Amino acid sequence: MKDTIVEIQMSDIVLDDTIYPRENIDHKRVLIFVENLRDGFEFDPIQIQLCPNPDLSEKKAGYRILDGAHRWSAYKKTGQTVIPAIVKTLNDIDPLLYAAKQAIGPKQLTEAETRHTARRAFKNNSQLRSSEIGKAIGRSRQAVDTYIADLRAASILALDLKIFCLNRLGIPQDRIANRLGLPRRTLLDHLTKMPGLANPLYSDLAKGFTISQVAKKHGWPEPLVWSLALTEKNDQARFKALQWGLRTWDLWNFIECDKRFGDEWPGRIPAQLAAHILYFFSEQNDLVLDPMAGGGVCADTCLAMGRRCWSLDMDDRPDTRPEIEPYHWDLESKWDDLPIMNSKDKPDLIICDPPYFDKKAREYAEQSISGLSRENYLKFLERFFLFLKKISKKKTRLAFINSDWRDFQNCPAGKEDPHQAILIVDYHEILKKTGWQLTHIIQAPMSSERFNAGVVAAMQKKKILGVVSRYVMILK
Repeated sequence: MKDTIVEIQMSDIVLDDTIYPRENIDHKRVLIFVENLRDGFEFDPIQIQLCPNPDLSEKKAGYRILDGAHRWSAYKKTGQTVIPAIVKTLNDIDPLLYAAKQAIGPKQLTEAETRHTARRAFKNNSQLRSSEIGKAIGRSRQAVDTYIADLRAASILALDLKIFCLNRLGIPQDRIANRLGLPRRTLLDHLTKMPGLANPLYSDLAKGFTISQVAKKHGWPEPLVWSLALTEKNDQARFKALQWGLRTWDLWNFIECDKRFGDEWPGRIPAQLAAHILYFFSEQNDLVLDPMAGGGVCADTCLAMGRRCWSLDMDDRPDTRPEIEPYHWDLESKWDDLPIMNSKDKPDLIICDPPYFDKKAREYAEQSISGLSRENYLKFLERFFLFLKKISKKKTRLAFINSDWRDFQNCPAGKEDPHQAILIVDYHEILKKTGWQLTHIIQAPMSSERFNAGVVAAMQKKKILGVVSRYVMILK
């Protein structure tokens, strides 16, 4: 099918640096083109592509240039408002490599430009073969191999680390392959390298290097290094090595989050809290399910504590958190499309730390349950607890973490409407109704330091009673 030439408004076209293969515009060349236009010369139409994210471009243009940046610049200098163009649909073709291939003809790319383009293309898609990149930029496969050797090595290590982490957390191979977009054969090839992958780290640990030093030196996530360092240690030895005081009573008063475990996240719980749940209510190598994983505290803590862990969350972060599989607990969905539904392996422990009602609702994703109405939030939890029971075995424990919610903002304690509150007893009623039996209630209060002195003074003056309560309910 022949390309159709159309007239496009100049203001609707942008030069996108991310797919432009040259280092800069040759302004002398542009001036020659300007003279050509004034002499009545007709250029070939430029080639453009619909912007994938027009709202993110600086000028919010609808199209970006694939070929013809100098012609487009010349048209702008002559004051013309429209330009003849061909709108290309590239489908699976990399736009950077397409633009580079078009640039070869009129003026060869420099050595620096070909190297930079090859590296950018590989960073955008590490699955590209050297021959594909070389064909686009006019270089041999061997030359491209030289350009990207360090990037390829880093990419392979990054993939190996993802596989190592997912495998250590007990995620089945078919789900690892699906999560990382790998053929099963390729995954098996990588898995054969896993036993030797950690040898340099074991060697440094044996020499007395600290966990953080080893993690930094080898580019490993710190929780993964902890999982190596604590291999064959019992739970008490792990607590001691991590410098977590072991709480013997039903008051777990942890003020700060351990920055070694989990990402910054709204409502992030301390790793020490997750570790205590694991210590008292699971054994090493047990399977833990974290259905609303957030910043990954639970998975990181399971690595350190020698537990397997399957994690789900609506926020998909395949590069930074591949172990957290994407899933949205939509109130209207049937939830029968989860991989764990068809798994013979059932969780020994479920740690459920959902987004709390109304709290930090603006900081969570738009579809978070935190933003539901009170009625729908409770309706969701009832259905959710039934579902968790369905995928559990007889000995499965559920650790439900939540706090009292009261509408205390600007309202004196004596005037609060109890019908607007959700207290821990309300959650217990739903859990009981859905077949879960309460065995323990553990207090794990939040820090009162989130209320600054000015806020506290205002609350005292108005007789407002704030909330720092948080509870861990253990059920079976």
